[in-house]
Amino acid sequence: MVNVTWHELRKRIHLICFAIFVALPFLNIVRADIPRQRFYFAGFELWINEFGIIFFAMMFLMFLIVASSIFYGRVYCGYLCPQMIFSEASVSLETWVRRKVVRKVGHWKAPKRERLVRAILYLLLGVGSVALAFVFISYFVEPSDLFGRLIAFDIRTAAGISGAAVTILTFLDFAFLRQRFCTTVCPYGYLQGILGDGKTLLVQYRDEGHTCIECRKCVRVCPMGIDIRESPFQIECIHCADCIDACDEILGKLKRPGLIHYTWGEKGELASRRKQPWDAKRAIVLAVLFFYACGLSVALSLRRPVLVRVSPERATLYRIADGRVYNRFRYNIANRGSKPSSVVFSLQQLPAATLAIEQNPVSVTPGESASGTFEISVPAGRQNELVTHFAIIATTLPGQVNDTIPMTFLAPSESK
Repeated sequence: MVNVTWHELRKRIHLICFAIFVALPFLNIVRADIPRQRFYFAGFELWINEFGIIFFAMMFLMFLIVASSIFYGRVYCGYLCPQMIFSEASVSLETWVRRKVVRKVGHWKAPKRERLVRAILYLLLGVGSVALAFVFISYFVEPSDLFGRLIAFDIRTAAGISGAAVTILTFLDFAFLRQRFCTTVCPYGYLQGILGDGKTLLVQYRDEGHTCIECRKCVRVCPMGIDIRESPFQIECIHCADCIDACDEILGKLKRPGLIHYTWGEKGELASRRKQPWDAKRAIVLAVLFFYACGLSVALSLRRPVLVRVSPERATLYRIADGRVYNRFRYNIANRGSKPSSVVFSLQQLPAATLAIEQNPVSVTPGESASGTFEISVPAGRQNELVTHFAIIATTLPGQVNDTIPMTFLAPSESK
């Protein structure tokens, strides 16, 4: 079996991450629909008033990144970060274009060839920037709606302007900024210095026997342009392990082991020889992560696709007509599921009462809300107290799910 290098493994993970990045908004796995005020998570369509679930989702994702930083350091930067993935892709694209141009028009003068390389590169990056901007904005706007705006070259609405701005920024980033973003703008590298400790994964150069042959290939292959031999704590180091592959390749030809390794901390053992060290800090971080994961799971499991709310209208406490006492109530039904539903209202613990509503059941299409009013009446003179407690039963169809909503009925009290 052929051993896979760290570089090959990282590129495979990059490809998987790119596929996930493209798929998430179209499958509604993670997406915030700003115009409709919806948040999609793991197939659930969450409304803006379901902030508790959104909170648990955000906290879970945040502590997931924190935990990965404490355990594995800058591995997120080298293996999972979209900025690094697309920056390296643009560098590889430039190398590929330059090689093709030299092969086709190698007899041209160098300045002319370079202008052709730049023209082709910027054209390809422009097309790629439009595609990436479309995917990115799809996290916040319905993809089908956004595609229509793209075809119409919409630069008047908020979605169109945002798409154009993201396209320009993406092009400038991948054409000129690239990995410099990681050391000038991105705060994650600085945050890692706070989260890491003596047991966090590092890429470290160790040469106790002074056997380095000074080939400097580890420096040449580094995408960040650093010399790992100087320090494992350089802010530019993203733990990509390209230097490990380079050192293993060169010294392997001399039948020597490589001098650069993944290690558990600066003084810890090689990661290939020992599993992740444990301590109270790591146990607490995982416990917090587990807490938010459980909270999110419970919140999602208790969530009902159809939310029914009923409230009394107390601008007028009650009215009397035709020998009956009337109270008015307002209902609001939100269908947060993917199937049409209807709600049937009925009464409990209010003798001789009648419910007057325009339609019962009330039908609600997926993703929409329905609201209205109804009146409940009882014969006048039947109440001994000003306030009578009763319940409104809201039965959701299909499924026969009952919601019992405690309510109060107001009427002029009559003494016995």
